[in-house]
Amino acid sequence: MADWVLHVDMDQFIAAVEVLRRPELAGRPVIVGGRGDPTERAVVSTASYEAREFGIGSGMPLKIAARKAPADAVFLPVDHDAYEAASAEVMSALRALPGIVLEVVGWDECFLGVTTDDPEAVARAAQAAVLEATALHCSVGIGDNKVRAKNATEFGKPRGVFRLTEENWFEVMGDKTTRDLWGVGPKVQKRLAAHGIVSVRQLADADEDLLVAEFGPRMGVWYHGLGSGLGPAVVDSTPWVARSHSRETTYQQNLTTPAEVQDALTDLAGHAFDDCAAEGRPVVRVHLKVRYAPFETKTFGRKLSAPTTVREDVIAAARALGATLDQQREVRLLGVRAEMAMPDGGDQAERTPVRGRI
Repeated sequence: MADWVLHVDMDQFIAAVEVLRRPELAGRPVIVGGRGDPTERAVVSTASYEAREFGIGSGMPLKIAARKAPADAVFLPVDHDAYEAASAEVMSALRALPGIVLEVVGWDECFLGVTTDDPEAVARAAQAAVLEATALHCSVGIGDNKVRAKNATEFGKPRGVFRLTEENWFEVMGDKTTRDLWGVGPKVQKRLAAHGIVSVRQLADADEDLLVAEFGPRMGVWYHGLGSGLGPAVVDSTPWVARSHSRETTYQQNLTTPAEVQDALTDLAGHAFDDCAAEGRPVVRVHLKVRYAPFETKTFGRKLSAPTTVREDVIAAARALGATLDQQREVRLLGVRAEMAMPDGGDQAERTPVRGRI
């Protein structure tokens, strides 16, 4: 018997939920995003496997997706309520498995902690439970910690199971690029490459002091450990508490004047504050996200002088951040994130719900 971490990831979750509601779409390229209108400004929330074969993926502007999509492709609007309901059914089915500790990390993924001598059997039981409860499929990564379990899932997709541990880490991951690691994005990959660190094995063999100098004492050590697949092994079932609430909008017509920007920020900040107020916690920091035309995105924030439960304080902070924007550039997207004080004063990983009006 040993302690194992399983990472359960729903296969093409949003697209799969839509196909369940519209069985006639099975086998067709399905693209979900915005209001489902590819002539409008919005991005792809998810694409079915059939759509991905044409190079369409999450985060891609719908207009580009439309150019890549075949004639029989279907574009659908985002339906948050439907995905939340399906997610709740998935997590309920997994939570009912015997001997399981469940940690939800998103609509379509979670970690399971279990002590067993046959983690593959547990993984298959999880897949069967989800399929029976929801008619949806999932893939399961098995690891001796969260990092290895999360990376393992990619080798199990779709509908499969894969085990990745200290024993086979370098055999499986050693020659992969650093971008293939959970937690390494394109910017970090580029910074690592500037030091000649391209592969996972090179990251593991890198000088930790060099990484600390590049990324700081906390993240430098973290990235070095990622090269060897090191990471936390404890699955925590403590209910997640939101650190912040965000609202953002992609505008169909660029905002061209400071007045338009300020009006938009007033609206977004007000809604973000209302979401925080519903939780009864004060706001301690306000963040602004801007996407200038054609597609350059910047984010920055400001700590408030004191925690506040006053709506006008949050709006004023957002407007002050907005006053620092380049007034000569047109704005394609704006977002405001209101960060709250944690109930226990502790720190918790960010999982911000973003409600976009696209």
